[in-house]
Amino acid sequence: MLAQACESGGMKKTSACIWLSPADRATLEGWVSGRNTPQKLVWRARIVLLAADRVRVMTIARAVSMSKVTVTRWQERYLATGIAGLRRDASRPGRKPPLSAETIAKVVHKTLHEKPTAGTHWSIRKMAAAVGLSYSSVQRIWKAHELKPHRVKTFKLSNDKHFAEKVQDIVGLYLNPPDKALVFSVDEKSQIQALDRTQPGLPMKKGRCGTMTHDYKRHGTTTLFAALNVATGKVIGQCMQRHRHQEWLRFLRRIDAETPKHLDVHLIADNYATHKHPEVQAWLKRHPRFHMHFTPTSASWINMVERFFGLITEDRIRRGVFKSVAELEAAIMEYLDHHNADPKPFVWTASPGDILEKVARGRQALESLH
Repeated sequence: MLAQACESGGMKKTSACIWLSPADRATLEGWVSGRNTPQKLVWRARIVLLAADRVRVMTIARAVSMSKVTVTRWQERYLATGIAGLRRDASRPGRKPPLSAETIAKVVHKTLHEKPTAGTHWSIRKMAAAVGLSYSSVQRIWKAHELKPHRVKTFKLSNDKHFAEKVQDIVGLYLNPPDKALVFSVDEKSQIQALDRTQPGLPMKKGRCGTMTHDYKRHGTTTLFAALNVATGKVIGQCMQRHRHQEWLRFLRRIDAETPKHLDVHLIADNYATHKHPEVQAWLKRHPRFHMHFTPTSASWINMVERFFGLITEDRIRRGVFKSVAELEAAIMEYLDHHNADPKPFVWTASPGDILEKVARGRQALESLH
């Protein structure tokens, strides 16, 4: 044999005792001295040559900067397959076989048509435990099929009998406003709370976000009346303690005072009873330049001023700390002044046809399921 394992006195001096034939030694020494030999062949050849010279395993490992396990592996490889075994790595198992179509279909069907025990929706790990897969496999299946059972969106279809006519009327004002007229989107943001935190929060710093206590002290509420000029983005705003028809009339008088008298005023508002109070109707008759356009029921999304309410809530109110209603109202008016200093109008892009088509699809989907 050209190479074999040997023992001395029942104790191994090295992990493998190797005898090299002259031909193998010449080949291995040629690898070591060769300038173009790949480095992996160089250190494998050195392991075998040093083992043949009866050098201990740990000494060899230090000499070639490899672990003891690696040295032993390549000694055994040479004993098993000779020079040819040093030239290439041993074959390794291939990648795990892909999931079968039946398994994928099972996960998708279970996600869409079943619910977990004592739960309302699936999580990745719940589904993985239910079908016997890794959670990463479930995650890939959900991603490929665009399934997100952890998320839910709210919706409401309007049952207004005149939905189509009102949509066409209001969207028409957004996209093609009448000449010599102003279009305002108006509404009240009621019950804005003046909240003070029970303890001071910590400021933001590197690696840590700012903090605020989860509980709070209430110091009262206020109502913001706002009229968004659709063309310019400027907002007429006023805070009041209540939102009855008396306050609504006061706000209408302010709009009347702050708009040119020779222009008609079109107001887009929701169906809140305050807006249709008899005293309000009488005031509108005495001011014929004012024209009311009411949104469909359950369709506040079409009132553009709601987008402004979202901005002021996110930018100034939600994370604010207010020790009194007066302080809250001062913050709101400061925000309005800042907004009106450089107003930017919102741009409505959906046509009436697109909206009606989408609502029809939603209603059809509901009717098919229920």
